[in-house]
Amino acid sequence: MTEARDPLSRRLAHGRRLARLALGWESLWPRLWPALGVVGIFLTVAFAGVFSFLPAWLHLLVLAGFIAAFGFAIWRGARGFAWPGDAAAERRIEAASGLTHRPLSTLRDRAVTQDPAALALWQAHQRRVLARLDRLRVGGPRPDMVRRDPRALRLGLVVALAAGFVMAGGDAGQRLRRAIWPNLQAAPVAVAALKLEAWVTPPAYTGAAPVFLDPKGGTLTVPQGSRLQIALSGGRGGVPELKVDAAAQPLRALDAGSFAAELPLERGARIALGRDGQELAAWTFSLQADAPPTAAFAEPPGPAGRGLAIRLPWRAEDDWGVTAARAELRLVARPEAEPLLLELPLAGSNPRQQRGLAQPDLSAHPWAGLAVRMRILARDGAGQEGSSETREVTLPERDFNHPVARALVGLRKALSLDPEAREAVRRGLDELSSKPDDFENDTATFLAMRVARHRLQRDRRPEAVAEVQALMWQTAIALEEGRTDRTARALAEAREALREALAEAERTPPDAAARAELERRVQELREAVQRHLEALAERLRQENAEAMPFDPSQRLMDQRELDRRTQEMEQAAREGRTDRLQQELAELERMLDALQQGRVARSEGSNTNSQRQQQRQRGQQQMGAVQDMVQRQGEMLDRAHRRDETQAPPPRNGERRPNAQRGQPQQAQPGETPEARAAEAQRDGRQQRALRRALGELMQQFGDLTGEIPEALGRADQAMRQAQEALGQGGDPVPSQQQAIRELQEGGRQMAQSMQRQFGQGEGEGEGQGQAQEAPGNAQGGQGQERATGQAQGRDPLGRPTREAPGANDQGSDTQVPQEAEMLRSRRLQEELRRRGAERERPPTELDYIDRLLRAF
Repeated sequence: MTEARDPLSRRLAHGRRLARLALGWESLWPRLWPALGVVGIFLTVAFAGVFSFLPAWLHLLVLAGFIAAFGFAIWRGARGFAWPGDAAAERRIEAASGLTHRPLSTLRDRAVTQDPAALALWQAHQRRVLARLDRLRVGGPRPDMVRRDPRALRLGLVVALAAGFVMAGGDAGQRLRRAIWPNLQAAPVAVAALKLEAWVTPPAYTGAAPVFLDPKGGTLTVPQGSRLQIALSGGRGGVPELKVDAAAQPLRALDAGSFAAELPLERGARIALGRDGQELAAWTFSLQADAPPTAAFAEPPGPAGRGLAIRLPWRAEDDWGVTAARAELRLVARPEAEPLLLELPLAGSNPRQQRGLAQPDLSAHPWAGLAVRMRILARDGAGQEGSSETREVTLPERDFNHPVARALVGLRKALSLDPEAREAVRRGLDELSSKPDDFENDTATFLAMRVARHRLQRDRRPEAVAEVQALMWQTAIALEEGRTDRTARALAEAREALREALAEAERTPPDAAARAELERRVQELREAVQRHLEALAERLRQENAEAMPFDPSQRLMDQRELDRRTQEMEQAAREGRTDRLQQELAELERMLDALQQGRVARSEGSNTNSQRQQQRQRGQQQMGAVQDMVQRQGEMLDRAHRRDETQAPPPRNGERRPNAQRGQPQQAQPGETPEARAAEAQRDGRQQRALRRALGELMQQFGDLTGEIPEALGRADQAMRQAQEALGQGGDPVPSQQQAIRELQEGGRQMAQSMQRQFGQGEGEGEGQGQAQEAPGNAQGGQGQERATGQAQGRDPLGRPTREAPGANDQGSDTQVPQEAEMLRSRRLQEELRRRGAERERPPTELDYIDRLLRAF
């Protein structure tokens, strides 16, 4: 029994201590809460700054009231308080553990008899009590504040105290001190209630953010040229003053209680803010002077490894950032001449340290081939400029093989060395122009040299020398390169200008000015392409003059295709559709690149000509198959239009169907029952599937022949698949069939272009292919018979040979002038198509169909 009681005794002793603490807290906390409430109210009022606005006598009275309330609450809470004893602790343990009949008292009881039976009974009773004391609990303290404060005012006081502390911020300690120690000397100056904001704005060239100053003062270093700004509001007293060393100036009044000041920091000084003889804050400033930037060559400059560019590796540094960098070149022979300045691009990652490599091509500059002194200039945001050491290099120049071009460049260089040497250069031009055989008797070269000669003689302006040098350079380039290379260079410049205009249009919102600029660039590109094609055709005539007669029908590019693409580019530029313009430009550039690579039709040996002729004939047969597919697809489209018309609801009173001809009543055709239309749709579905299978075989054969498959044919295959599914499911196949016709036409043009690039196909064939594919179907009404009449004779109503005409694939077949009957029939067809196209209430699909027919005729 003793061994069992020892652990129990230790647990009971520990439990009694915890129970006394819990009972003490339950008794003490309700007695302390009133005093703590008085302290919380006092702190809340102090943090709110109320005491700063009270006069001294009222401040003392309020403070005395808080002290009295606090003392009364302490006295009342301490009265009658006694720390609980062991008996109360045991009662707490028994109540928390759920024990009845006070078993803990049983453990302290002793038996008063020595009777063995009574002792045995007593020991059994104690063992039963010990068994019930396995788990003793104390329980947490329960002050029962809910009953004493049912409205939870204590929580509201805690929230108010926290809010007051947050509002006081850094002034919390000062406000608390003023609440405890009132100012009895004079009327209260609400220094603590003042709101002071001060900051330094660095100059714009630093790019640094404003620096906010501590209201308590301090010492700091700021960039030179910074400005100090102070805003003061609240409080009582006179106008604040700003003292710079010994000089003082009042702040600018914004309203009755707000003031502001702005001061440039031109030198280091101590600046203090005072009011009514009392210093509110003071700061000591020291200025950091802005150092000029430094620039240097990262490596010695010199000619680039390839080309005619000059290599300029450079670097620049500045304490706040480099804003501009450029290379300055001065002619060694004429140091007083105007320098040549080259802007160097800056990187945005680290403006304080800039590095770069410039490779400008100065071979066209008048100083090319002459010695120059160059240096790197760097500028910072403050306008200060730093320069590198000076290096002397010779600018690369272009080598000319043509003797006259070489002489013109030499005269141009002489003017660069001495602009006053006009007479010597004039004599040199006279000597060159007197020998026209040296420049192939070219009239343009002769006139250019004579113009330059008279400009030097009569135009005494200093700018005339530079203008004459530019004319001499252009003449030398024309002699050296020839017309073809000159037009190719102009074409490349026009393409680059259009690409830059497109990039600028994508970066900025489209407006009228941007669209006008795009139109102008497209027109310049069109003119450049035209001039280049003319130059290529002229050179081809010259090259073939001795070998074989030149055939004017063999063109380097289909003029009709060129006009179509440039017109679409102009239309896209007017409408601001940059994506469409980019697509057309990419296609045009692909064609031009093919020209630059020399993939044009040229005469070769007899064996090669025979092989190419066979390949060309195979390609023409495949293009003829594409034309047949277009016609068959057009016939299915016609039948789909007729089915849509018969399925349309009957017209209302006084309303005429859009497709009804004037003067002809709309009558139902025989066999146009729903069952007949469904059967016709099924037949068209099977024909569509067969047509798609034939297109797949054609694509494979053309790919084997040329090594490339037009993308438009792939899109046509997809459109045919959609039309086949629509016919099988009872849907509307018209949009898919129209898409298939358009893609087949485009595929035919792409096939013609591919044949032209690889096998030298002439213009007549390409035009025949394109024109034949423009009329896939026939207009409704009486047009089918007239078209059949024209095709029966092997020509369309305009007299052009069709694919089925005998000898249509022959290179010698051409377009004949139509006869009067054919012209009259074509005119009637065009009038009928225009009349129907003017009826805009027709379905959009039908109007699109009519527009395609009008384009074909």
